[in-house]
Amino acid sequence: MRAISVKDGHGPASAMFIDDSVPDPVVRNDRILVHIKAFGLNRMDIWQRRANYPYKLPEETHGNVMGVEFSGIVLDLGPECSSGTFHVGDRVFGLVYGGAYAEKVTISEKMLMPLPSEISFEEGAGIPETFFTAIQAIHLVGSIPPNANVLIHAGASGVGQSAIQLAQLAGANKIFTTAGTPEKCELVKSLGADFAINYRAGEDFAEVVARETDGKGVDLIVDLIGTDYWERNVKSAAVDSRIVIIALMSGSKIPDFDMRPLLTKRVWICTTTLRVRQPKYQVKVKEFFVENILPALVERKIKTVVDRIYSWSQIGEAHERMEANQNAGKIICTVD
Repeated sequence: MRAISVKDGHGPASAMFIDDSVPDPVVRNDRILVHIKAFGLNRMDIWQRRANYPYKLPEETHGNVMGVEFSGIVLDLGPECSSGTFHVGDRVFGLVYGGAYAEKVTISEKMLMPLPSEISFEEGAGIPETFFTAIQAIHLVGSIPPNANVLIHAGASGVGQSAIQLAQLAGANKIFTTAGTPEKCELVKSLGADFAINYRAGEDFAEVVARETDGKGVDLIVDLIGTDYWERNVKSAAVDSRIVIIALMSGSKIPDFDMRPLLTKRVWICTTTLRVRQPKYQVKVKEFFVENILPALVERKIKTVVDRIYSWSQIGEAHERMEANQNAGKIICTVD
């Protein structure tokens, strides 16, 4: 089959190409073979392309092929698949450990989802990774309390946009978020953020949070930044609040770290990842999504913002856009 490969195994975006010599995935056990119509891009794909992914890649990456989310049509079912759950020709979407930058992929029946007719292949391909990650941050790990004040960093990123909408869906009181341009600030407000702090304009999110909460702070912080925001995150945290760290875009080391403010406020520091989680946990996230979030997507109460759609023959250009942080929403590639 054809799939996206990288010359010499790793390199810049320009080193990616459509490789027609990749072996077809094998249909076995409870796995389902899907003909991919579209796949979503994620920042982890850049790390994998550069060969500096921070974790050991799961075994099921199909020969180091990038991509963890896709939409498509069922081609075949393994011998252990449940009778009547999926059929050849069904529209589906899902999250895999790797291998979605390709014409075909296999996925456990437990992780595959029917794609509702109201959702296009392009939109469906951009849903799983961001919404599954946001479910962890807001619900499964963040345990958002009723009427919470929430601070979400990188609000215009795919995960940030999903987290904003899930917080609003959960009945958050005030939603604060950070973004880097006036356009991105307007976008996150349109998705439900009450306050959009433009960090490139010199605005301080800690000052805004203090002012708008009468100094009480926020009950939940979803952080994708790390080092640069640590002190102000702690300052913005309310008593008995949680900080959920899901990425470290500015680094992981905190100089002169003083634990006293955390102890004084009884702040919970939580971290979570998704791709390296065991299948049983990922199934739990998927089931939460199907039961609680997918209906809202179908009813258009929430949505995935698609920044741009490329043919997969333009994969280098798509990666360069993501690498330069030019996108505000999901970048999607169609397989044609």
